[in-house]
Amino acid sequence: MAELQKFFPRPTVETKEFWEGCRKKELLIQFCPKCGNHQFYPRIHCTQCMCREVEWVKSSGIGHVSSYTIVHRAISKAYAEEVPYVVALIELDEGVTMMSNIIGCLPQDVTIGMKVKVIFEEWSDQITIPKFSPL
Repeated sequence: MAELQKFFPRPTVETKEFWEGCRKKELLIQFCPKCGNHQFYPRIHCTQCMCREVEWVKSSGIGHVSSYTIVHRAISKAYAEEVPYVVALIELDEGVTMMSNIIGCLPQDVTIGMKVKVIFEEWSDQITIPKFSPL
């Protein structure tokens, strides 16, 4: 029987830099030099002023939990050993929001407002996933 695989992200033209940053253990977000807007998820233009000259900058990787849920039922057998796990919305200090997992603590210890920092989990030679742990 074939081993079950997790769902791996597939880098696109818009997300290639983000995933390359993750491989280097750097959390990259986009910044618009024209209006000063930070944004995530990656796009080809600024969501505030439509400037097409967005740049990639290194995030502090620090933020807080703005919402979360505890998953008790795995979405597939590939994730069965991980339940229960936390899926959270993380508001980074730069003002952007990311969805990720909270690890490094018990799921029941996660709270709204909890300060977190990015850590990286290598899934393969090509894909490294940003996750968060308590600060």
